Amino acid sequence: MDDQWVLSQRSAKNAVDVREPYAFLVENERSASGKVEPVATLFLTNKECPFRCLMCDLWKNTTDERTPVGAIPHQIALALKRLPPARHIKLYNSGNFFDTKAIPPADYAEIAALLDPFETVIVECHPKLINKRCLEFQAMLKGQLEIAIGLETAHPDILLKLNKGMDLEDFQSAVAFLNRHQINTRAFTLLKPPFLSEQDGIYWAKKTLDFAFDCGVATCVIIPTRAGNGAMDWLEANGAFSRPSIISLEKVLAYGILLQTGHVYADVWDLEYFSTCPTCIEQRRQRLTTMNHLQKILPEINCSCS
Repeated sequence: MDDQWVLSQRSAKNAVDVREPYAFLVENERSASGKVEPVATLFLTNKECPFRCLMCDLWKNTTDERTPVGAIPHQIALALKRLPPARHIKLYNSGNFFDTKAIPPADYAEIAALLDPFETVIVECHPKLINKRCLEFQAMLKGQLEIAIGLETAHPDILLKLNKGMDLEDFQSAVAFLNRHQINTRAFTLLKPPFLSEQDGIYWAKKTLDFAFDCGVATCVIIPTRAGNGAMDWLEANGAFSRPSIISLEKVLAYGILLQTGHVYADVWDLEYFSTCPTCIEQRRQRLTTMNHLQKILPEINCSCS
């Protein structure tokens, strides 16, 4: 599964405007202090990520051209005018904040000025693009920079098949570099990527949490793997992928919380996709959300589906 094959499975991109973020919202998340606080989350519109990860669908809301100088500050200012106040902010850009074709370094100072009110600034980046630009941007911020990195899986063979253009040593080196310079890190981890059974998916998700925390990551986010990007739909149709169960997500979240090594969050977006039972889905959503906020394991849901 190489770049050419992944690209061949795609549909058309969505229409986007480089002067506007393609989405923005406020969500609640447990902060480093242990309080559940609102986080302004902006999904920026910019040039597509150069990496063609097998499971990624974020390319759908990107452009093919280099992002013009001034566009990203304009997007941020526009969203902040429309959002309620928050003390923390995520700038997710469907790829890599420190890709100069996506976020022009000439905009760093203006972006940093817009972010003066925020205590925490979270961006995302591929480990191969973690470099001195991270330090330059951190120096401009009043708040604490945190960088989210897509680890996905600690299974070395599966990681290779995901076409991420990285290995476990790349991730380890990136986290070590950021930790040395007092930049916080979080890891995105996949529950049941393609080519794994349900039980192996649970096992390797737990191993991935272990690996991330051993590397020095402060926060892990467990993302159940989805179809919908073309490549994953092909794999699903040909028996190489099936969506994980919401019960598996509950098990992995509980394991991560029990580690008491760092914060662990389950991604609760679109949970209906991973549930076969309309009776308990809302209870399970609430349980996962509350566990995210409290970082405590709640009693299991009693339902015939489990």
